[in-house]
Amino acid sequence: MATSVEQFIGWEGLLGEEEVAVRDMTRRFVADRILPFIVDDFAEGRFRKEIALELGELGVLGANLTGYGCPGIGHVSYGLACHELEYGDSGLRSFVSVQTSLAMYAIWRWGSEEQKNYWLPEMAAGRKIGCFGLTEPNHGSDPGGMLTRAKRDGDDWLLTGSKMWITSASIADVAIVWAKTSEDSESMRGFIVEAGSAGLSAHDIPHKLSMRASSTGGLMLDNVRVPDSARLPKAEGMRGPLSCLNNARFGVSWGVLGAARFCLEKATEYSVERQQWGGPIARKQLVQGQLAEMISEVVKASLLALHYGRLKEQDKLRAPQVSLLKRNNCRIALMCARTARGLMGGNGITGEYHVMRHAMNLESTYTYEGTDEIHSLVLGHALTGERAY
Repeated sequence: MATSVEQFIGWEGLLGEEEVAVRDMTRRFVADRILPFIVDDFAEGRFRKEIALELGELGVLGANLTGYGCPGIGHVSYGLACHELEYGDSGLRSFVSVQTSLAMYAIWRWGSEEQKNYWLPEMAAGRKIGCFGLTEPNHGSDPGGMLTRAKRDGDDWLLTGSKMWITSASIADVAIVWAKTSEDSESMRGFIVEAGSAGLSAHDIPHKLSMRASSTGGLMLDNVRVPDSARLPKAEGMRGPLSCLNNARFGVSWGVLGAARFCLEKATEYSVERQQWGGPIARKQLVQGQLAEMISEVVKASLLALHYGRLKEQDKLRAPQVSLLKRNNCRIALMCARTARGLMGGNGITGEYHVMRHAMNLESTYTYEGTDEIHSLVLGHALTGERAY
């Protein structure tokens, strides 16, 4: 009798009723609304914007935020939702992560009551789409070096600069834009900038070979005038955007394991069905050895995610632990996708089997929300007290 990946993880004895319900509901949504279309969406470089409303109805937008029309589910429930979404495609989970953990969280954590009441219910419902403008063409891992500036002009601010690698940039109704008011990185402030504002333009990034079913682009700001009421009043310095990134990394860490689980399941299924030398390749020791390595790493990463999720629910999860989780799980997911692709031979590169699509997407997750190298340095800093970056 074969044992499933989830039986190896042992979810059922560790999850509450809400968590199981959220997981199962999201799983059905992915099976019905994502997997039948994702190969064509990926091939054509298309994100179906209308899916935002369906995700709002599903309750995964702003899922682990409380109040203001947000579902307010637990952090583990949200992690499981991300897991199932990325089982479908990393681009889908990325959209939900950016909407929830970056754009909405920035308003929820650092905004005024007026800002929260105006934006969050609409974003939770998927009626308004948000993006998060921090990364710049020449400043990714070092956001403190950003060149985007906010200049006070009477009761308003004028924003000038450019942002790059922004999920949902060209489809967003609102952008959370981070800018400095001086050369000092501690002068950084966040602003809510509505689409259509004079001087604001967005463009898609062409010829992507990863995250093709995700909308990714850039923002250009040329003296974009916003009122002071559009400034996030509680966000001052690097603490504002970094808190958002730290929040988003949690969802990424759960999500990539969904892609890893898909690849492992597909490779296992394929190995049983694929006949070579008079029997299934699943009988070959080298094949079983690779499957054993994959399941071992996926189980360990899944239990770490759950453990850290429980700590997050107790408000005890520290930033270096999130870096460890993101670095570890992204490494494991990419390894699983690459291994599955190899086990499936030429069939592994086709859209029909999906694993090459996951492998290409996971090359992006390995880099975004903090590169593997930066998270290594965060861990080194935490262990030694010595900063190497």
